[in-house]
Amino acid sequence: MFSEMFIKLWQNGIIQKGIWETIYMTVTSSAIAYIIGLPIGVILNITDKDGIYPIPWLSTILGFIVNFFRSIPFIILMVAMLPVAKFFVGVSLGNKAMIVMLVIAAAPYIARMVESSLKEVNAGVIEAAKAMGANNFQIITKVLLPEAKPSLIIGAVISMVTILGYSAMAATIGGTGLGQIAVSYGHQRFNPDITWCCVFLTVIIVQIIQEVGTWIAHKSDKRYKN
Repeated sequence: MFSEMFIKLWQNGIIQKGIWETIYMTVTSSAIAYIIGLPIGVILNITDKDGIYPIPWLSTILGFIVNFFRSIPFIILMVAMLPVAKFFVGVSLGNKAMIVMLVIAAAPYIARMVESSLKEVNAGVIEAAKAMGANNFQIITKVLLPEAKPSLIIGAVISMVTILGYSAMAATIGGTGLGQIAVSYGHQRFNPDITWCCVFLTVIIVQIIQEVGTWIAHKSDKRYKN
């Protein structure tokens, strides 16, 4: 049975709005983080000592920067990056600021996911491309990325789920979404059923992301095509 508070929130559109805001923050942050993280991951891979264009010093410096941001707990990163969010979006609270935080937190994570996916590509395929006269750019765009596509998609799914989890902390800096509903209407007003409803809705969103992402990855994997 749904509680009276939940029914009231649903009738007023607060729950629906919270679902939309959570999805919006997750998708927007993921897209921007991938625009930043994907090329960083590619550079980390190709400049590694075993990469197609080794530049050890660049790989080391870039790797240190990525590890530095990855090592900071998200709740601390949010507080530390408030001035950065205000610089980019003009505010340090709310969903806009939260998206900036999510991008800063997720981009390094995505970069490592991309690097790991690219390392799974068979070295023999790369050597064959070199033997055919392909340059480094062609190897990246025609070999590395296409061959790693299924793994990249799975990595994107994992990253989106992680970002969704981070977005639940939006309430701590004035953000909205299901996290804010769970805190404001559940925890602070002693309505544990509201909190658990938000948990249940978040789980549903995660399952949808997981199933859709897995399906796309399966379809893109040449090993499963007839």
